[in-house]
Amino acid sequence: MVEQVGSDVVFENDKIRVWNFELRPGESTAMHTHEHDYLWYAISGAPLQVYDENEKDLGVLDVPTGAVFSLKLVGDEIEVLSEPGKGTRVPARHRAVNAGKDPYREILIEFK
Repeated sequence: MVEQVGSDVVFENDKIRVWNFELRPGESTAMHTHEHDYLWYAISGAPLQVYDENEKDLGVLDVPTGAVFSLKLVGDEIEVLSEPGKGTRVPARHRAVNAGKDPYREILIEFK
């Protein structure tokens, strides 16, 4: 079973899985684990509050509208390779909350 790293899968083949991802203000993702390198494009950005599997607050990742984030799986962490956020690391298992006042939307592409 594929963990929900987005709201719904819109395309999948043997190389990639593409997710639509939406969060209303104050809404949280389920706790999930990233198992692949991935990237996302922020259609409508917002600050995302990130929590680890023990509910420890890991801080806010500012995601501006139009930003593209490239992330690499490094052991049990994911590392942001692109600007903004370059060098930021968070556990591969986490959840995120839309800490902004507007809806958040991204397209996320996992590389199998």
